[in-house]
Amino acid sequence: MPDIIAEFEKLLTRSREGKYVLRLYVVGSTPQSTRAIENVKALCERHLKDRYELTVVDLFQQPEQAKHGQVIAAPTLVKQLPPPLRRLIGDLSNANRVLLALDIKPEKE
Repeated sequence: MPDIIAEFEKLLTRSREGKYVLRLYVVGSTPQSTRAIENVKALCERHLKDRYELTVVDLFQQPEQAKHGQVIAAPTLVKQLPPPLRRLIGDLSNANRVLLALDIKPEKE
């Protein structure tokens, strides 16, 4: 079992640097999982360039991670840092809704 306190302190340090720590839970390589991965990567590259850490967890390969991450549906995006913790379910295709939920202000077009 990893040292939870050390991991949390490491994540807090990243948060202070303005980094977003995101975890995307998907199930296999379904079309919905693929869309969710593409959508979140595009959003992060556009709005959080060099300020995010994204981990993709395939619950088909690691089913125990569903309980650990308290995930009841997939795809689910979890914003771990900066606080508050947020969970978004779906393919993340509505960029404005995702940005709002992650507390990201879109740059002016």
